[in-house]
Parts: sequence; structure tokens; C-alpha cells
Amino acid sequence: MDNKTLVTDFYELTMAQTYFEEGKKEKEFYFDIFFRNNPFEGGYTISGGLEEIIHYIQNFQFTDKEIEYLKSLGKFKEEFLEYLKHLTFKGDIYAVPDGTVVFPNEPIITVKADAVTAQILETALLACFNHASLVLTATKRITNEAKNIPVMEFGARRARGIDSSIEASKYAYIAGCCGTSNTYAGMKYRIPVLGTMAHSLVTEANSEYDAFLGYAKANPDNCVFLVDTFDTLRSGIPNAIRVANDYLKPNGYPFKGIRIDSGDLAYLSKEARKLLDQAGYQKATICLSNSLDEYTIRDLLEQGACIDSLGVGDNIAASKERIGGVYKLVATIENGSIIPKMKVSNDMIKMTNPGYKKVYRFYDKKTGYALGDVISLAHERIPSKEYTLVHPTETWKQTHLTNYEVRELQVPIFRNGKLVYKEPSLKEKQIYCQKEFESLYPEVTRIKKPHGYYVDLSDELRNLKQQLIEEFASQQNH
Repeated sequence: MDNKTLVTDFYELTMAQTYFEEGKKEKEFYFDIFFRNNPFEGGYTISGGLEEIIHYIQNFQFTDKEIEYLKSLGKFKEEFLEYLKHLTFKGDIYAVPDGTVVFPNEPIITVKADAVTAQILETALLACFNHASLVLTATKRITNEAKNIPVMEFGARRARGIDSSIEASKYAYIAGCCGTSNTYAGMKYRIPVLGTMAHSLVTEANSEYDAFLGYAKANPDNCVFLVDTFDTLRSGIPNAIRVANDYLKPNGYPFKGIRIDSGDLAYLSKEARKLLDQAGYQKATICLSNSLDEYTIRDLLEQGACIDSLGVGDNIAASKERIGGVYKLVATIENGSIIPKMKVSNDMIKMTNPGYKKVYRFYDKKTGYALGDVISLAHERIPSKEYTLVHPTETWKQTHLTNYEVRELQVPIFRNGKLVYKEPSLKEKQIYCQKEFESLYPEVTRIKKPHGYYVDLSDELRNLKQQLIEEFASQQNH
């Protein structure tokens, strides 16, 4: 893997030099990665990017190449650059595993490291988390609406660059896609590779029939014809059936199916099913594509569309939404004590939760459904018999819980710079992601106006937050 240590915003380095100059280079900081709103106006987010973060940390170093470049900028002092030469990650990282269902304001990743290292890590860690979590969440919304219909990820050409396309394929598979069109991702991650054909094969040939026949001869065991180049019902499907009759069937090959990529997909798929069945090809499948998203898929099923598989690209690999993950200082260590830090803002949503924290999730013992989460200070212990969730600001909103199991969401990834986390296989991540999703009440996972999930603060954390706000207000008044 290339050394990508300099995938960091320039101001991270200028701030790091400030800490160095002020003699704070060894001071330990706690940073949290969290987000403020679920994307898609949805009820949940699925966390990702941990695998890339691990690789970044393992390769974190300033070689002569990086040092020479920074020196050429004329912005950094020799002593600071010399310090960077010997800088390695020696800290701790705690994070939720890829595929975990998470919610706004929860610490997803917590970094404890020296001031210089902790600051430089910000950009790369956020880039990994934001991209992967968006793909996972977008895909899960789509695969959930598709019910039991297989969804193929077709997004490579729409992704924001080659590396982005490869990682999108991986995270789409974790979130439930049956395979990808991206052959490199298939090779790298052993994801099933899938695909049909493009319109260019048809438009280049002398006729649509000739194009289909040539494709059948070259790919006799994998014939899925793209039938909407000219006219789906009057040309495309009849020509596909002709080729099946003239070449595939006489030579003992299956007619696997057709793909429709334009037009009224609900109407065309129903008419296509009739034509295929009348021709004796009841097993020929119908794949639909064309900028599909969760809402379109829901509507197609409600309208009785005949669908055997779906191809989705743009709205998985290049969603217009964003996660908006942020990386905020929440504590420092001074004289052996953890000192909570907090961003105070006129905008309530931008106020941070102070201190080194943990997140716990409560599950109903009878149903297995998640009942809610609590964010607490790290030293607190959650009782096993009963607990009352209290809204972070509207404290009269309370939910008393009994007969539950409780789980800490974050797990140790690095300790003292050493990797202590065993990365699950891709298939294990897919199974875990689905299990996580199934732990949510259906009301939370609906795509329109979902039920809000409880994420509350412990009494101790809520009181600490209020105390710091009052202290800040007092300082302002003086």
C-alpha cells in the first residue's frame, strides 16, 4: 500500500507544529468521530471504513519523500520536520466494527494519541468513515426495499474515482448486494462479478439480431440481452427470443434472460414476462436498471413489476447525500487525569458531548430488537437489571427499561500502537451487517418519516455537559 500519511488537510500540519512549538507534542488527546444527522432523512446509519483506517494507521510514517516535500513548502521548522521523521502511531483506537448500525452524536471511533499524531490523523480517518458509511447506508436502504430480489452493484463508472469505485463495491456487498460489475473489486475481495452487455454492442452491429447472435456465440452460458436499444417490446425481446430459438436452444445453452434499462420499467417488465412465457422461456429472468433508488424500487414492486434482479449504480457508488462525520477533541490528559473538553456553540446541534465516553445498546431479551442507546462516560457501569433512558435535553422524556441485554458498541482496534483487532472476512461482515439491521424495529428502518431511535446521555454525562456550558457562560459574562 502506498504511504498516504500526507492525506491530511494542510492546517492539520500547521496546528501540529503549533503543539510542537508550545511543548505539547507529548500531551495526549482524545478525539471522537461522530455525525449529527442520518443521511437520506433516514432513521439509521451503517458504519464503515474501519478496514481502510487500519491500513492507514499501519502505514503511518514520514519518509524522506514526505519530509523533503514539506521542507520545500518553506512553512515548517527543521526541528519539527526532524520530529516527524521519527513519528509513528503509538496510541489507542476504539471503534464500532464495519456494518454496525449507528446513530447521530454517538462516538463511532475514538482516538487517543499524542497531540501531533492525533491532529494529523483527522482528515484520512474522516474520509474513510464518511465514504464507506454512505455507501453502506445507501445500499442497505436499497437492498431492504428490494426484499428478496438480488441487487447487483453497477456503480464503478459513476464513482468518484477508481479507488472510490473499488471500495464502494466492497461496502455494497457488505450491505447486501449479491455481486458487482467491478472486476477489480471481484479479484481483490472475491466478490461475485456480474454483468450483461451495453448498447454499444447493438448499435455497432448491422442489426439487433446480429448483435444478440454474436453475443450468444461468444458467451453462450451467460446470455442476458439488453433489449431496450431501439424498441423493447417490438424489437428487443422478439430478437432475443429469435436468438434463443435459433442458436441457444438448439445447442443446449440456457436463455438466461433480458435486461431493461429505460422506459416505464413496471409496464415493460410485465409485458416482457408475457412475451417470454408465451415463447416457452418461463425461466428466462428479467433484470431492471436505470438510476434506480429505494423509492423507485418500492414503487415498482407496488405496481406489480416482474423483477428477477436489479442493477443499481449511481445511487450506491455516487449518492448525492453525505454523512457529515466530524472529528472533535473531547478530552486531554493532564497530570494523569482526563480533562473533558467541549465545543460550545450558539447552534445547539454543534455542541459536542465532552469527555472520554462509551456507547451501550440495550436489547429486548424477548424479541432481540434494539431498545435504545446510552452514551456514558467511560468509567461508568451500566446496570444489568433496570435502566431509565433520559432524553439529552428534554429530560421529561424518559423510557424505563427492564428485561434487557446490554452491549458496548466500540471494540479495541489499536492499543499502544499495536493492532489488537482481528479483521472479519467479507462474508462475516455481510452476515454481521444484516444481523445488525434486523435488530432494528421496522418503524426505524422505513424510508419515509422513520420512527426516531433513542440515543440518550447518562445522568453523569448530561450533568457534566451542563456544567461546562455554565462555566463557559460565566467566563463570557466576565
